[in-house]
This record gives sequence, C-alpha cells and structure tokens, in this order.
Amino acid sequence: MNINHRLSNIYNHKRIYRLMRILGLKSVIRIKKKRYIKVSAEEIACNMLNRNFEASNSNEKWLTDVTEFKYGIGKKAYLSAILDLYDNSIVAYEIGHSNNNSLVFKTFDSAIKSNPNARPLFHSDRGYQYTSYGFRKRLELYGMEQSMSRAGKCIDNGPMENFWGILKSEKYYLKGKYCTYEELKTDIDNYISFYNNKRLQKRLNSMSPLEYRSHAA
Repeated sequence: MNINHRLSNIYNHKRIYRLMRILGLKSVIRIKKKRYIKVSAEEIACNMLNRNFEASNSNEKWLTDVTEFKYGIGKKAYLSAILDLYDNSIVAYEIGHSNNNSLVFKTFDSAIKSNPNARPLFHSDRGYQYTSYGFRKRLELYGMEQSMSRAGKCIDNGPMENFWGILKSEKYYLKGKYCTYEELKTDIDNYISFYNNKRLQKRLNSMSPLEYRSHAA
C-alpha cells in the first residue's frame, strides 16, 4: 500500500480504542511532575495542647486553621477562623481570596481586638503562616504560648476540623453551588452568627456557645 494513501486515511478514535482493547494494548503516558517551591518552616512549636481539648475558662485555649471553599467556575475562597475550646465559639474569622499570611494575621488581630486581655495557649497545624517568624512575634507580643500539631496528624487539631465539617455539611454542601464570592461570604457570615448564638450543643448543656459563656459568667 502506498504510504501516502495510508496517511490520507482518517480513522475514528473509538475504532482505535476498540482495536487496542482487543489486542490488549495500553498507552503509557508519563505523569507530568508538579513544579513547586517547598517553603521551609521558620518557627516550629511543640504540641503543647497534646489533644487535651478541655478548657475550664474562656480564652484559655484557642485553636485555628484555614479551610477552602469553591464557587463560580474554578474559583476559590478561604476561611480563617479561631475557636475557643471552652465553649467551641468562633472568636474571630476572616474570609479572603488567598490563603496567605495576611488572612491569618487579620484573623489574629481581630481576635485580639475583641479579647484584648486574652493570653491563651494558641494551637494550629504547621501551615506556613503559623510557622512564620512574623506570626511567632505576634504571639510573643501578646504573651501567648504557641502549640502545633504533629506533622500529618489532623486529629491533633480535632475540634477545629470538626467545626469545618459542621459548617460545610449544614450550610455549604446543602447549597450545592455558589455562583459568586459575595453569595458564599454572606452564607458563611450568617452561619457563623447562627452557630455562635443559636446552634445548641449537647456538650454545652444544650446551649449555644455564647449562651453558655454568658450563663457561666
């Protein structure tokens, strides 16, 4: 057969796949490696919390983390929050378009503004924001002791992870899809207000976090 004739023929890709299956042939594609720069941690703290999730007083132990939400077509938003282990209340939170130092620092500053005399044990994972020199200096400035989860041990920050699960299952996933950032932010704002003020918790004698705090005071 003339080579030019062979090249001029166009075969349907489904026919090629069918013949490959019959012959037991499989394509081999080299997986493209992700190229990224690993950020070295500047300040690593011990796990001082050590999964002791009980607190006798408010502002005794704070947990923090950042979680991701999707909206629109391939867009992402990030929620940074601080939780008080005493009553599981959300002390402060910030929503932004980027998961960066600014988001975490703003959350911390907001918590301090609302609780200027607080000196809690401050626990987080080993995210680069929390291991940065700038964040360590913030903690030292306000006399807070830093604690970090062990590498790969999400359970060390269990109550914070649990809050993310509650928020997403009771609000975010029920919505199905968010078209805009503003729509997503409004729902997060409303849910955290509901969670702090109205969502009853068995552990808190069937009171909401802020109701429990007020009752104890």
